[in-house]
Amino acid sequence: MAEDKELEVEGTEEEGASEKEGGKKKSPLLLIVGLAALVVLGGGGYFGYTTFISKGKGNSEHSAAEAEKKEATKVVLFSMDPFVVNLSEPGRYLKVTMQFELSGEEDEKSIPERMPILRDTIITLIGNQTYEYAASAEGKIQLKEDILLRANRVFGKEVFRNLYFTEFVMQ
Repeated sequence: MAEDKELEVEGTEEEGASEKEGGKKKSPLLLIVGLAALVVLGGGGYFGYTTFISKGKGNSEHSAAEAEKKEATKVVLFSMDPFVVNLSEPGRYLKVTMQFELSGEEDEKSIPERMPILRDTIITLIGNQTYEYAASAEGKIQLKEDILLRANRVFGKEVFRNLYFTEFVMQ
């Protein structure tokens, strides 16, 4: 029996040694998994911080810059009364309504005092067009550019950025 107890003790020691060896084998695997989890969690934390939290900190500066951009890109349109003009060919007419995009709101105040000059310039330009030319896409684009150029000349500076035809009827 004493031998049996010694065998049991020896068997227990062998099992303990093999568990220690097995524990050492699991330890590097556990360490690698732990480091990988730490890297993933750290990366996710950094992404969350930069995406959600740090945007709130600089929000006042960001919103002020955004408001300035919106003001700068605000479109101010000036609508003109329709024009009915005889084209250069007898019996041909063009009715056109247009809106000018202004460079700034302050320019809108100076337009009414020069409106007769502006209308005369546009009527003279349109009256020299032929039906075929004004009906073509190239003719409309060129007419738009010419009106815009001459309208800015009337004011002596670039008051108008763009011109939009809102009605263009020919007969």
